[in-house]
Amino acid sequence: MDTDTDTGTHTAPPRLSGDLTYRDAIGADVPGLLALIHSAYRGESSRAGWTTEADLIGGPRIDAEGVLEVIETPGSRLVAVERDEETIACFQLEHRGEAAYFGMFAVRPGLQGGGLGRLVIAEAERLARAAWGVREMQMTVISVRDELIAWYERRGYRRTGELTPFPYGDERLGIPLRDDLTFELLVKDVS
Repeated sequence: MDTDTDTGTHTAPPRLSGDLTYRDAIGADVPGLLALIHSAYRGESSRAGWTTEADLIGGPRIDAEGVLEVIETPGSRLVAVERDEETIACFQLEHRGEAAYFGMFAVRPGLQGGGLGRLVIAEAERLARAAWGVREMQMTVISVRDELIAWYERRGYRRTGELTPFPYGDERLGIPLRDDLTFELLVKDVS
């Protein structure tokens, strides 16, 4: 057993074997990506990983129309990460001038804690710089997710203190289980 420095737990990390491939998602990928995103954050299956939001928000994290919108919006990409032709992670990149927004990041729960997330986020940053020449990566994280924010800080992201309200009442994004949820903007200089 090793100590996972990102979560502080003692686990045998999953093996990172096989080459990773990154490709832009297409409409036919929506059902599989929707299931992956949901499994990483919501419901009982998400508890197998450390990124779960199950104690904060119930219901879906996004719906199929939302995933398809990310795929089809100009200046936006939803990237599927595959190993041995199986989708094991995904992320969104959205061009915002000199910045790129990084979102919809999901890693299959059983593969979390073994370094896959670090590889994927580094590739997302590289892709954003190569495609758009951005100087900054941006993301929003639920502000009470201290463990997750700390993980991003170890990847070079910093808290800005800039908060936006959680969309209470929009059940397409889930059902909040507490009344103090906000999103905080995190940024990283990638120039």
